[in-house]
Amino acid sequence: MSSVETHQQSDPLAGALLDGRYRVGTLIATGGMSSVYRGLDVRLDRPVALKIMESRYSGDHQFLTRFQREARAVARLKGPSLVAVYDQGIDGQHPYLVMELVEGGTLRDLLRERGPMPPHAAAAVLGPVLDGLAVAHAVGLVHRDIKPENVLISDDGEVKIADFGLVRAVAEAKITSTSVILGTAAYLSPEQVATGDSDPRSDVYSVGVLAYELLTGVTPFTGDTALAVAYQRMDRDVPPPSARIGGVPRQFDELVQRATARDPAHRFADARDMGDELEAIVEELGLPPFRVPTPRHSAQHASLMTERRPVAPAVPPQHTREYTRDGMPPVDDEYPPARREFAGIDLEHFYWAQQRAKRALVFWVIAVLTLTGLLAAAAYTLGSNITNLL
Repeated sequence: MSSVETHQQSDPLAGALLDGRYRVGTLIATGGMSSVYRGLDVRLDRPVALKIMESRYSGDHQFLTRFQREARAVARLKGPSLVAVYDQGIDGQHPYLVMELVEGGTLRDLLRERGPMPPHAAAAVLGPVLDGLAVAHAVGLVHRDIKPENVLISDDGEVKIADFGLVRAVAEAKITSTSVILGTAAYLSPEQVATGDSDPRSDVYSVGVLAYELLTGVTPFTGDTALAVAYQRMDRDVPPPSARIGGVPRQFDELVQRATARDPAHRFADARDMGDELEAIVEELGLPPFRVPTPRHSAQHASLMTERRPVAPAVPPQHTREYTRDGMPPVDDEYPPARREFAGIDLEHFYWAQQRAKRALVFWVIAVLTLTGLLAAAAYTLGSNITNLL
């Protein structure tokens, strides 16, 4: 049983009605600061996502003030690559945000399923991320927490950024920074680690780390603790992706290295600047358009299946199996899933062996029918000749 399912069974918020308007549904995900639920705006009969903060934040006036201010600022942002914020409030001990419900999964889910991306697929993710950030940077807003968990991919292939403003609200309230650092250590800019300061170039650094991970499947720095990971960027440069995995074009190496320069003055000025450079690279390399695939085994999909299940079974279902139609998920030749094995044998061997067996059966059926037809024709011809002779 997953941690989400275990939490769901004992969650007192499940089924609650926030402020008499927002019905709390099944849990999608939980983190250090909040939990995200499927929800329903009963007034508009509209599905929504409810991000409910931990109750410890409800008694902090400074946090609530900042939380309300950030929510209002983000709600004014408009763009296809931004998760829309509809409302915010506090119900008893629970500050909450009401957001657009994006059916699909996170970029983290996709990386787990398929591993590193080829350049054209990475560009298809980075483009919308930079477009969304550019909208925010243009009005002076900084995300501060760009990471795969905050990049959503809808069932329609749309890429959207979520969670603007929450890190700033928590940090300025000075409640705790531990949970924030734990979640973002791999993507923090050097200035965020050193002083906590950030501007659009800090988001650019995080996108550079994200680009490295998309192309290689790993983040550039590792360590035993989150702080150890965070402090490595103070005196180490992010290596070029081609040093980790072969075939990465030089242009992407240069994009990542400029975005992750330790001195902010040497980075792209903002997301629009980096986005323009990405567009130039796509054109120079002639990269084809690409629809980003939706993660098949996401928490969003699992929560939807849980919500649709009329009666909870005695044995929890394996949600991931509900999205595969035949033993193997469909293979996208342009961005194939990461290899999986069973008993040390690649599952693709089982899949192709199954296909070969089907083809062999069809071949023998056709052969038997053909032989039967030939024998019947021969018998008919022989019988006709004998009749004529008589």
